[in-house]
Amino acid sequence: MSLLSVFVIYMVLGAFAGTLAGLFGIGGGLIIVPVLIFSFGAQGFSPEIAAHLAVGTSLATIVFTSFSSIRSHQKHSAIRWDIFRPMTVGIVLGALVGAWTASLLSGPALELIIGIFVILVGFKMLLDVNPSPGRDVPGSSGLGAAGAGIGWASAIFGIGGGTLTVPYLNWCNVRMQQAVGTSAACGLPIAIAGTLGNAWTGWGESAVPEYSLGFIYLPALVGIILTSVLFARVGANLAHRLNAKVLKRVFAIMLLLVGLRFLLS
Repeated sequence: MSLLSVFVIYMVLGAFAGTLAGLFGIGGGLIIVPVLIFSFGAQGFSPEIAAHLAVGTSLATIVFTSFSSIRSHQKHSAIRWDIFRPMTVGIVLGALVGAWTASLLSGPALELIIGIFVILVGFKMLLDVNPSPGRDVPGSSGLGAAGAGIGWASAIFGIGGGTLTVPYLNWCNVRMQQAVGTSAACGLPIAIAGTLGNAWTGWGESAVPEYSLGFIYLPALVGIILTSVLFARVGANLAHRLNAKVLKRVFAIMLLLVGLRFLLS
């Protein structure tokens, strides 16, 4: 398969992932990682590094797509910078350790962990399980510790952390709009640290394909970036015309099927 053909395929995948992300209001990483794992397998990449490449590439795409999200939330004054700053210290450290942790896992083991996580998120969406506000926002050390845990997990799963950050901030009595906005801002340091960590841990890995920067596959990165942001707007517009509850259930079922595919492979 030529490089041009591969590039076009990832532009299509970026459009697909962006549309679903905008349609269902969830970070693209949760969609991009499984799709990349399947596509890397179809390209014949080693199963030992396919999941690592998917995670690293997904985090790299979030570096670029998060800027527009942050700008949009900032226009509505929805970002709690007083929360973002102390969380970022922990996030950066946690994401770097998370990238290193992922590099210690075999490809099949990482796929299994990702599959379990996707299933848990699917059940959460299907059952509409959300934590009730139970405490106030902690001090800097508490926010830093929470950021470290979120950054660590996000770097392993290849996500921007919204699936974890929003419920945590809701539990801390942060209003939903501010929780979503602050989570979007936290996605940038997660993505930057996770990308650097995956570039470093994958550097010199013999199994990575050509045109890779460590565990970041550049043709997929560029192709996804070119189309995902544009089609996220398309998905968001569609979301306003369709039944939100039905959409959420359909997406939850899709996540469950994807997760089961990982567990049974």
